[in-house]
Amino acid sequence: MNYLNSIKIAFNALKRNKFRAFLTMLGIIIGVASVIVMLAIGQGSKKSIQDQMAGMGTNLIFAMPGSEQKGGVRMGNSDAQSMKLSDVEAIQRDCPAISDVSPEVRSSGQAVVGNQNWPTSIFGVNNNYFSIRKYTIGSGRSFTSTEIDTYAKVCLVGQTVVNNLFGKTNPIGQTIRFGKIPLLIIGVLGIKGENGWGQDQDDLLMAPYTTVQKRILAITHVQSIAASAVSESLNAAAIEQISKSLRNSHKLKDGTEDDFQVRSQSEMVQTFSSISDIMTALLGAISGISLLVGGIGIMNIMYVSVTERTREIGLRLSVGGRGNDILLQFLIESILLSVLGGIIGISLGVVATQLMASLMNWPVVITTVSVVMAFLVCSAIGIFFGWYPARKAASLNPIDALRYE
Repeated sequence: MNYLNSIKIAFNALKRNKFRAFLTMLGIIIGVASVIVMLAIGQGSKKSIQDQMAGMGTNLIFAMPGSEQKGGVRMGNSDAQSMKLSDVEAIQRDCPAISDVSPEVRSSGQAVVGNQNWPTSIFGVNNNYFSIRKYTIGSGRSFTSTEIDTYAKVCLVGQTVVNNLFGKTNPIGQTIRFGKIPLLIIGVLGIKGENGWGQDQDDLLMAPYTTVQKRILAITHVQSIAASAVSESLNAAAIEQISKSLRNSHKLKDGTEDDFQVRSQSEMVQTFSSISDIMTALLGAISGISLLVGGIGIMNIMYVSVTERTREIGLRLSVGGRGNDILLQFLIESILLSVLGGIIGISLGVVATQLMASLMNWPVVITTVSVVMAFLVCSAIGIFFGWYPARKAASLNPIDALRYE
């Protein structure tokens, strides 16, 4: 059988009923476009989360007081004051997989300048914290070791605080009051934007940890410890070394539950990526239902086509046509309907995705895999749903088909 001739015959058959062919393809078009858009949104969200969390530092590791919780049940006792400065020193001394470490204490409150106020947070840290959390200093300077040792009333401010309290005025050298404590602004932090949880990373003040400890919170312990592994590949080793160091510092015996938690940023990235993958698969599966409906539409119209062309089929069989030739002819028509609908659907999906990205500023990523997968699924649908009508056409008795009215 001449395959090129069969394709031409299939095109001519579809051209005789253009509008019906378009309506048949519409289910495939909508289904493929929906799959492309949904997968692009899912992949875009995943990449956005990964990029934002990577901006916080892929080597970032947190040590926090309190034991682990599983299923809502706390596995052991918690001590909110279990972290001390001696723990920070021990980690710096005993953990070769750690490049930088910083204590962290924080408080929320009103920042006041003149008659302007703004609700924000203050973080008490040391100078290592800037490299650990990938913060830069846009202008001014950081605090010195002397200022840390003397609980100096100095701070750096984020851009959101600057915008809301100072406008276009240079804040460096001015005084900002946090609670009842006046702080001299010595620097402005570089802009970071939102993190993976949608929190504004520029809405904060940074001060020496001793200042926040002694002057604002009146505590001697630290609320958490931030550290950075030498490289991302050493995250697991760094977590193990920190856990061992803290157990030694807290004099925990073998078999005793940890009174702290150690988590890495890479673990959070993996968790969010897994959740995003599940959501992407779910969105793709829901959109795939449209493809199933489109396939059923193709099967239905092919059955109608077989019925309408019964006499044609009988004539071709009576002049020497084989059943396999008839089967292939109708199968080609089914595949053409599906593939043409898929091509239009892919084009429509790409255009819709780009419009969403430009007009709505949604993070979207169109992958080659999703396009190829959509095209292969369309071909498979054409074969699967066109097979049964084609088999019906091939199994017709030539005499009965010629007599069909």
